Amino acid sequence: MSRIHLLPEEVASQVAAGEVVERPASVVKELVENSLDAKSTRIEVAIKRGGSSQIVVVDDGIGMDRDDALLCLERNATSKIRSGEDLSHILTLGFRGEALPSIASVSRFRLSTREREALAGTEVLVNGGRIETVRDGGEAPGTQIEVRSLFYNLPARRKFLRSENTEASHVEHHLQLQAIGHPEVGFVYVRDERLVFQLAPARHLRDRIRDLCGAQLVEQLVELPELSFEGLKLRGFIGKPGVSRSTRAQQYVFVNGRAVENSTVNFGLREGYHTALMKGQHPVTFLFIDMDPAAVDVNVHPAKREVRFRDPGHLREAIVESVKTALESTRTDWSNAFTMADGGFRKPEGKAAPASKISSPAPDPAPRVESVQAEMEIPSAPVTLRHDWSALPLQNPPPATPPKPVETSVTPPAASIKSPKSEIQNFKILGVLGKLYVLMENAEGLVLVDQHAAHERILFEQLRRRMETQDVPAQRLLMPLTITVTPHDADWITRNVETLHKMGIGIEPFGSGTFMIDTLPQFMRASDSLQLIRDIIEELRETSKTTSKLRLGEDVIAKTVCRAAVKANDYLREPELVRLIQDLLACELPYCCPHGRPTMIQMSYGELEKKFGRKV
Repeated sequence: MSRIHLLPEEVASQVAAGEVVERPASVVKELVENSLDAKSTRIEVAIKRGGSSQIVVVDDGIGMDRDDALLCLERNATSKIRSGEDLSHILTLGFRGEALPSIASVSRFRLSTREREALAGTEVLVNGGRIETVRDGGEAPGTQIEVRSLFYNLPARRKFLRSENTEASHVEHHLQLQAIGHPEVGFVYVRDERLVFQLAPARHLRDRIRDLCGAQLVEQLVELPELSFEGLKLRGFIGKPGVSRSTRAQQYVFVNGRAVENSTVNFGLREGYHTALMKGQHPVTFLFIDMDPAAVDVNVHPAKREVRFRDPGHLREAIVESVKTALESTRTDWSNAFTMADGGFRKPEGKAAPASKISSPAPDPAPRVESVQAEMEIPSAPVTLRHDWSALPLQNPPPATPPKPVETSVTPPAASIKSPKSEIQNFKILGVLGKLYVLMENAEGLVLVDQHAAHERILFEQLRRRMETQDVPAQRLLMPLTITVTPHDADWITRNVETLHKMGIGIEPFGSGTFMIDTLPQFMRASDSLQLIRDIIEELRETSKTTSKLRLGEDVIAKTVCRAAVKANDYLREPELVRLIQDLLACELPYCCPHGRPTMIQMSYGELEKKFGRKV
């Protein structure tokens, strides 16, 4: 007796629907994508009870005639592709021909459509995958689809739905994705007969982001330069250094207009930010990737969110370069805002705050910057912060016994004050708050600098630059270490021995799957070496080809300079503070420490006026 038999068409449709329709948000996603493919300029979405009771999607697209309206409900019926060769040239969002029949098989389904030139349209009623009624319709040109009682014939699937608020939030998320991906299209979203948002077509992506996410977020974004990388174009916006989230909730990535999730893109973004991003944080991203459709495979999963790239390395390189270029533009803005001159600062002519006085006791003596740096076990050409102070205005060193508080004027000396007609006005550092935060003033208002974080950034870049241009100082171990790895990792180590040697790690084969380590960089402790090697193996696989392999040891460098940098309560003289700020502004990324924490915080005059009630 045969044990294999064909499933009934109704059951087969329900099984296939499980891959496409997971929840109400999946229905909205598929229907909105069809509306976008139909060249709609306005899409309205209305749901009730989180979408489980009713979903209505209305568009003003090209519509369908009666034959197409009936044929679109058949499985694998599509107007997007004709042959297998077309799979390598997909430019539409939908193409599998599974969405509509899958949705209709697990709901009470109504389709009303009309072509723009037709006098009458077509209305089709489907109940659980069975067509019940086909008649003329009088709807406006375009397509209207109504989905009621989702999963009414699959009670087991219906039980897996979450609360109405949770399902509605998923629907709103998918709508926001499509609205950001297609700013030229107007969107209306209604939940339980309450208008959630109404978005007019936008001329620029920035306007759509402002409408959805608020003006405050837009001010924290920097636009990516529209660079071309051999047929690959990137555009969009990313968060400025310091603007990040603990999840990828605000990380929007689109490939040829399709919202996607891909690890290659994630690695490229993180590598582009590098030390401007704190560990465990994710950048705010609105990234659009335009590429040859033959270079990306979207036929990976029925939901079409997962894609594969033919050359992921090339894409990663492009993302890294684009992000680095955008962040460098923010570095120029910082340099313009904090320009040093004559031992103090200078700012563009504009609103100047009146001279004020501060009262503070003279700090206790503390180790100077050079003595702290001496703690770093790095031979020859030591990393140093101080230079020749003779050209800078000096102040007397602090006495051994702190005197009583005295008032210290922050008004610049007469010799440094220029004519009122001068385009540049000099002013000094205002003081140090809590023996940690350097208070400064610029054209925008008040600036606070964390001296520890600032010194970390300076030492980090100096040490990294030395590692990239010279041999890394290494020390030979008295007792060599051995590490045993998998065959795959052993092959990788064998091919990258030269890179590891440049990092100061002496490693040689020592039997099958075993390697001997006899040399380590001087700033690395032997107890950390085995885990470091394993971390390097994992990290280097995701590192782009043009990125310096010495970046793989930067976590160790960051920890080293953290111990060596000036600490809270360390007293710095005026010329040392001036040099600290000068060296910080000369860094590649002056606005954050190697761990991604900010080195500077700006408080504008507008913010100060609001806090003092001078401005609403």
